[in-house]
Amino acid sequence: MRNKKTALFLPFMQITTGHHHVADTLMDELQKVDRTIDCQKVDILSYSYGKIERLVSSTYLFWIKRIPQTYHWLYDQMAYKEVSKRNRQLLYEAIFMYFFKRLLKETEPAILFCTHSLPSHMAGRLKQNGKLHAITVNVYTDYFVNRIWGIDGIDYHIVPSAQVKTFLISNGVKEENIFVTGIPVHAAFVKETPRQLDLNKITVLVSGGNLGVGEIEQFLPSNASDKKLHYYVLCGKNEQLYKQLQTRKLSNVTPVSYIFCKKEMNQLYDKVDAILTKPGGVTVSECLGKRKTVFICNALPGQEKINAAQLENMGVIIPVNIQEESVEDQIISYFSDEDRQEQYRKNVEDYHESLDGKSMAEILKGILY
Repeated sequence: MRNKKTALFLPFMQITTGHHHVADTLMDELQKVDRTIDCQKVDILSYSYGKIERLVSSTYLFWIKRIPQTYHWLYDQMAYKEVSKRNRQLLYEAIFMYFFKRLLKETEPAILFCTHSLPSHMAGRLKQNGKLHAITVNVYTDYFVNRIWGIDGIDYHIVPSAQVKTFLISNGVKEENIFVTGIPVHAAFVKETPRQLDLNKITVLVSGGNLGVGEIEQFLPSNASDKKLHYYVLCGKNEQLYKQLQTRKLSNVTPVSYIFCKKEMNQLYDKVDAILTKPGGVTVSECLGKRKTVFICNALPGQEKINAAQLENMGVIIPVNIQEESVEDQIISYFSDEDRQEQYRKNVEDYHESLDGKSMAEILKGILY
C-alpha cells in the first residue's frame, strides 16, 4: 500500500487546451491544502495509445479548421443533442476502459479530478459498479455539460455557472455536492483596480491565435487606423502570425509571442480595456475574473459555439459580427454607449454574486477531508 495519497488529474489529448490549464490550476491549489499529496496528470489517450495521440490531435485540428461544419454537426449529434439523456458510451468504454482500469491499479488514487468528459464517464461507470473507491470530481471546462460527462457515480461537481448547477440538480445531483466557482483559473489572475477609459486610446487584447486555428487576422485593421484603437495580438505558438504582424509594422498593432508566465499574462490583461477572443472556457473565465469587457468572434465548431450561446444568454459577452460592420466600429460603438456598458457590468457582477464565496483551496480541502 502507498503511504502517500495520490490525486489523479485527467485531461484528454496533449494539446494545451482548457482541460490542461484547469488541471494545472487545481494541482497548484491542492498543494496549498496538503503538500504531501502526489499530484499526477495523465492524458488517457497518450497513456493508452502512445504516439497515436499526435495523429488524433493533428487530425482534430485539421478537421475543425478545414471542414468545421461537419465537426459541429457530429459533436452536436454525439455529445450535445438531447443533452439530458445520459446514455452508455459503449464505443469509448471499449477503446479506453481497459487502460483506465490499468491506470487506476498503477496509481491507486485517493481522488480523481476529471477535466474532460471521457475519463469522467469511465470513472462514473466504475464507481456505480463498486469497482472504484476513490473520490470522483468533475471539473467542467465549458459552460454546459455534454452527454458524455459522467453524472451518476460522480461525488462532486465544480461548475462554471448557476445555469450548469441547475442542470445538474435536474439530473439528480444533490445541491450540496455542487460548487459554483466559474471555470477554475490560476491564482495569478487577480482582480485589478478598474481602468479609467480613454475613448481616444482604447486598448484591445486579441487572443485566439495560439494553435493557428481560426483566422484572427481578418479582425485586425489592414493598415494603421485613425480610430484610436490599439491592438495587442497574443500570437501564442503561432509563429507565422507573429512574424506576419511584425513585418506589417502597424503602429496600432503590437504582436505578442507566447507567454509562459501567468503573472506576465495577468499584467497584459491589466494593460487593456477589452478582450477580443474565441469563446474558450478558460480565457473567458480569466477575463470575467478581471472584469474585462469580452468581445467574442470566430467561435470554433462544437464546444465553442455552444459556449458562445450560453455566455450570450448570461449577458457576459458581446458577440462581434463581421458581416454587419467592421470590428473596430462595433468596439467603438460599445464604448460610446454608457447604458450598454452599465448593463454589461451589472451582468458580470450578477455572475460573480452567483459564485460560491469559498476559495478553491477551501473547497478542495472540504472535498478531500
